[in-house]
Amino acid sequence: MKRILVRAPNWIGDQVMAYAFYSQLRKDHPQAWIGVVCTEWVKDIQFRGYVDEVFILPKFKKKSLWNSYQSIRRIAAELRDKGPWDLGYLLPNSFGSAFLFYLAKVKTIRGYQTDLRGYFLTEKVKWNPDPMIHRADTYFNLVRSGGSEFDSAKEYFTKFDPFKQWPEVIPQEIPRERYVVIAPGATADSRRWSAQNFSDLIKNIEIKYGYKSVIVGGTAEKSIAEEFIRKNIPILDYTGKGSVSSLWKLFQNSQFVICNESGLAHVASLCGAKVFIVCGAADPKRTKPVGPGSVKVITNSSVDCWPCEKNVCQFQDQRMNQCHEGILPSRVMTEVNGELNV
Repeated sequence: MKRILVRAPNWIGDQVMAYAFYSQLRKDHPQAWIGVVCTEWVKDIQFRGYVDEVFILPKFKKKSLWNSYQSIRRIAAELRDKGPWDLGYLLPNSFGSAFLFYLAKVKTIRGYQTDLRGYFLTEKVKWNPDPMIHRADTYFNLVRSGGSEFDSAKEYFTKFDPFKQWPEVIPQEIPRERYVVIAPGATADSRRWSAQNFSDLIKNIEIKYGYKSVIVGGTAEKSIAEEFIRKNIPILDYTGKGSVSSLWKLFQNSQFVICNESGLAHVASLCGAKVFIVCGAADPKRTKPVGPGSVKVITNSSVDCWPCEKNVCQFQDQRMNQCHEGILPSRVMTEVNGELNV
């Protein structure tokens, strides 16, 4: 039996955008044993319908080159014991991912020739920096063709089945009343709309549609939800409940989802929700969700520096995060009304 190892992306949105890659990989190798190496951050959204085993990279308390090296050696030893591995795919473009597979003695290592890691790759794929190429296509290209012409991954996303891909997940219970999902979190400051804007938006949704707003996210968003409750803003607090994958039914049955450019935007679209993204510094040409759910990206392109794709705004004065904060709740409501034909 052929044994294949995949180094998964490190972020939720990137993992979702790699869905077509996993689908095609299983299609090409229906009898293979496929293992995936991932961080703790994305372990719950690995596509178990396509992979047989998941290896989680260990955490270390203090980040340093030495700790990173020791961590790579430890997981490489574990992977060698689980091997031998005939073929490996590297979805991240990092040096460390290639070094890990080299130490794990993966026979054939395929990935983009970036980050000075060419020595470790046995099948080098040339990286194309064209900003018009969607990230889902760059992942898909590793298994589909590997040439300069990129095939489209989009059609694969219409076939997503949460029961098949996340079979052990118990989905969150959905509210009885009609509701929308609000996801106010994001990993970077430049992609996080203010809590005040979300607060005003929730009030407008209540007045306009009578929908209840369900807040989702992790511990960072828990404080936002608690603040809303203290201010008597009408919400249902689902923050910190279960895994990301457990939200699939909540997304699927919502009237729509409003969020930042974040991993949850990709999960919501993959699960078939109608998604509105309040987009800050990100470039939607490369990272717009491609799931079966419709996606409307709301931007403030009048800002000269947009899209900078930086995690922290270069300005510290009144111009700070204007690509994001310059998008008013009234503008979002206008976009929602237009999409809903209200």
